[in-house]
Amino acid sequence: MLRISNLSKSFGDQVLFENVNFCVNPGEKIGIVGRNGFGKTTLLKMITGEDVQEAGEIQIPKNYKIGHLEQEIKFSKPTIIEEACLGLPPAHRDENWRVEKILSGLGFSNTDMERNPDEFSGGFQLRINLAKTLVAEPDMLLLDEPTNFLDVISVRWMQRYLKSWRGEMLMVTHDRHFIDRTTTHILGVHMRNVRKIEGKTQKFFNQIKMEEDVYEKTRLNEEVKRKQEELFISRFRAKARLAGMVQSRVKALEKREKMDKLETVKSLDFNFRWSPIESKNLLSAQNISFSYDKTGKAPLLQGINFDVGSKERIAVIGKNGKGKSTFLRILAGALASDTGSIKTHPLLKIGHFEQSNVTRLDPLRTIEEEINLSGQNMDRKVVRGICGAMLFQGNSALKKCSVLSGGEKSRVCLGKLIAKPCHMLLLDEPTNHLDPESCEALIRAIDKFEGAVVIITHNEQFLKKIPQRLVIFDRDRQFMFNGGYKSFLDEIGWQEEEVSGQASKTGTRRAPVNRKELKRQRAQLQLEKSRTLRPLEQTMKKLESGIERLEKEIYLLNEQLIEASTNSDGTLIVSINKKIHDAQSRTEDKYTELDRITTDYETRRDEFEEKIKTLQN
Repeated sequence: MLRISNLSKSFGDQVLFENVNFCVNPGEKIGIVGRNGFGKTTLLKMITGEDVQEAGEIQIPKNYKIGHLEQEIKFSKPTIIEEACLGLPPAHRDENWRVEKILSGLGFSNTDMERNPDEFSGGFQLRINLAKTLVAEPDMLLLDEPTNFLDVISVRWMQRYLKSWRGEMLMVTHDRHFIDRTTTHILGVHMRNVRKIEGKTQKFFNQIKMEEDVYEKTRLNEEVKRKQEELFISRFRAKARLAGMVQSRVKALEKREKMDKLETVKSLDFNFRWSPIESKNLLSAQNISFSYDKTGKAPLLQGINFDVGSKERIAVIGKNGKGKSTFLRILAGALASDTGSIKTHPLLKIGHFEQSNVTRLDPLRTIEEEINLSGQNMDRKVVRGICGAMLFQGNSALKKCSVLSGGEKSRVCLGKLIAKPCHMLLLDEPTNHLDPESCEALIRAIDKFEGAVVIITHNEQFLKKIPQRLVIFDRDRQFMFNGGYKSFLDEIGWQEEEVSGQASKTGTRRAPVNRKELKRQRAQLQLEKSRTLRPLEQTMKKLESGIERLEKEIYLLNEQLIEASTNSDGTLIVSINKKIHDAQSRTEDKYTELDRITTDYETRRDEFEEKIKTLQN
């Protein structure tokens, strides 16, 4: 449906793409992955015509409609519902229910829909643009970071929506969990080229790593052979009787293409600085309430009781606009609560990362100067080390903050946090603007940190790996949950998902139920779930083990291929290449089967969890 041929694009000396070729076939939903600055957004802009390629062709079928998320905020209607209805195709112009369904999924209440779009924050205004894009029913969706301004509930709704989307899709997102759950293919942007594969992100990254390992070993081997040839030529150039042989080797060496060393792609690699403290409990909050509206209306926060142990991992989750960031600011001491008290260890040092921190960077200061201000008498070498860990090596640490992108400013703020030794980290949406590799680095840094961490995030990859306890902002209240995110979904779940899953929305009361019978039905469902999923889990483990064995086999075969190339054994080279091709073909088959089984497993698991949740309600 969409074909890109020999595409090239650069900005000054920076080459983004060289002779890129790929196509999007009917029904394919493609996730675009790659490091920040590799050109993912530029690729989308060239498809929409916002940017122009230097060479190559982008072929779009006639009358093929592409819908993309507008970043420009420009509204013409007095209410949200009217504004979003502008996206409806002419044939469905009066079908407001379509728009209401999308807006509701994106976190707008019934009363919100009659409000003026200009009353909302920038994040919610972008949601209106997203609703207009979705209701337009295009043939293809182009989405650039659609989850950046969504809360965890809306992200889960968006995930279900895109999973059921019947058209084509190209999407850029840093959330690997989200991309794996919503796409059929991965388009990897790497080293000025792209590669499209069927399957999930891990499959793509595994293939890249394996191929780069083989390339580097082959390059080193070629380098040794080249040096041997050069040594021979240099040694025997003056020998008359060997002149013919020397000249022959000179010509052969000139014809042999030199393999360039692969560019090193730097990744974040850092640790938060911990200051020792002898205390099991760092902070205790009692009966915390707060309201920005002091007229006596319902407060934003009400009656929160909360404590933080010395090494705890706690996530604060819920819809946007419900007071999560305000709660963290109160814990940090940046805002005073209306009622209640917060007791802290007298020596407690807190490191606070706020979403608004990026706007507080002094545009006239350099990166090095900003990070140095957060430290305590740090040596310049230490400061430059932190700059390097944040991917600002060498003279790039001397760049002014005014010229930095949003992602770069986020890394500066993380650097400022690293420079300050502390006992507890309060992190408000730290993954916004970070690419998947940087998100993984952040998870590792949090895992190694010896103090406590309280984090606000909508990234389900983080939620499944980090917290031991949760502070939930849902059901018009705030409450603690002593368990991880998966346990919360299994035992309680989100109110909006319960409402959307009800068969009837008339508000009629359900008939009384027999609790013993419900308990028996739940137990029966859990048993059926276990019996259904266990064979699939076993199959997935066998496939994963088989893939691991084949990848080891391919690795060893490539070692043999290098040795055969060194010895110029043509017969053995042909034989080994055939074995490698066969092993790669079997690996691809197993990956395809694993993707199919994984999708089946996740679908069946979700069905059982939905049935169990319905009984719990």
